[in-house]
Amino acid sequence: MSDIPGLDGVLDVEHVEAGPDKVVVRFTLGEKHLQPFGIPHGGVYCAVHESTASIAGQIWLDGKGVVVGTNNSTDFIRQASVGDTITVTATPIHRGRGQQLWHLDSLDQDGRLIAQGQVRLANLDREVPAEMLEKFTGVSR
Repeated sequence: MSDIPGLDGVLDVEHVEAGPDKVVVRFTLGEKHLQPFGIPHGGVYCAVHESTASIAGQIWLDGKGVVVGTNNSTDFIRQASVGDTITVTATPIHRGRGQQLWHLDSLDQDGRLIAQGQVRLANLDREVPAEMLEKFTGVSR
């Protein structure tokens, strides 16, 4: 487990790049990422996609509210294996006053597409506690 809070920490996700137009994270598949039949669990990709999009969306929203996931759709293209390093990149499709839509690509260390998805976020009119904003996005107020 890493020092990153939440599920990303449990999944050993490393935050590589974080900005309002792109967020990049990576993790190495291990035993904790497998489903009972010994292959990577699809829910890992869904969870990492949602947290990566949420970080991107929160940075873009710039403290003017809180983002929450309202839809998460992930397609699994090919199977990765234990030891593979997966890099997930979030880029915006649409960003508006009430919602955002982000595209996610999960690539292995050889640049092959493993999973691809979209995450829709709602922009809620709530104040973000400064310590949480910094902890999850690296942005301080």
